[in-house]
Amino acid sequence: MKILLIVNPCSGRAKMRTELLKVVEILSADNNLVTVYPTKARGDATEFIKNHTDLSYDLIVVCGGDGTLNEVITGLMRSGIHRTLGYIPSGTLNEWSSGLHISRNIKQAANDILTGNKIQLDIGQFGDKYFSYTASFGAFTDASYSAPQDVKNVLGQAAYFFEGIKSLGNIKPVHLKFTADGKETEGDFLFGAVSNSMSVGGIVKFNESAVKLNDGKFEILLIRNPDNILKLQPIIDGILKQDFNREGIEFFTADSVTVTGGEELSWTLDGEFAKGENEITISNLHNAIELIVPQ
Repeated sequence: MKILLIVNPCSGRAKMRTELLKVVEILSADNNLVTVYPTKARGDATEFIKNHTDLSYDLIVVCGGDGTLNEVITGLMRSGIHRTLGYIPSGTLNEWSSGLHISRNIKQAANDILTGNKIQLDIGQFGDKYFSYTASFGAFTDASYSAPQDVKNVLGQAAYFFEGIKSLGNIKPVHLKFTADGKETEGDFLFGAVSNSMSVGGIVKFNESAVKLNDGKFEILLIRNPDNILKLQPIIDGILKQDFNREGIEFFTADSVTVTGGEELSWTLDGEFAKGENEITISNLHNAIELIVPQ
């Protein structure tokens, strides 16, 4: 079997710099031929896939964070290439892999790719961009791309919280309209997430029994701007306790949602910045990719 191993050497605490040889040795079992491509800059993995549409590999293994995985998926989707994916999470949060029970131990994750099961998973489309687990805006969401990589390497997940705290005083509500399944939800919002994941930003978590990553549906969570600051604490408490029936919280599922009024809005797609538009449709691409997960 021919395996393409795409590695982000800077992800997480840059631990792949010392683990790479062991990963190659594991993936080379049973005479597998492994080709390694280290990414050199943000967006490099997408460009590599797009420029090598004749890829003759049976399996593409991504070793990096959620952003690196997003780049590979984006390259595959834009090129129309269908390849089975393996994921070795070495980033700071690795939210998507946590929901799929992929090991955070690099060697174990590599072994699991050779012995695991193939499953189909949904992918989100945001205009001409793609995301594997979330498109979000507002409170805390810009922390993922504003936190410097060297700070994330040292502090890990805490870096996101520090960046989020720094931005709290600057958060301004934005007036938006969400249209899904013929219904409209309009108002001033502090936060929103269109997700296919068990958690968003390491803060918002969903009940695992209620979320399926291949049902063709997004989980959509919106937080309205309260008219009284005292109403904010019950909303935060509801988020932490997964009680989305609180006043000020909107929660629903849909296979697509159109967002109107967000031309000045900054979104994050799997932790990477994306500029908003006056009207954007976010669509669920049902069972768009095949991924190997542990047995």
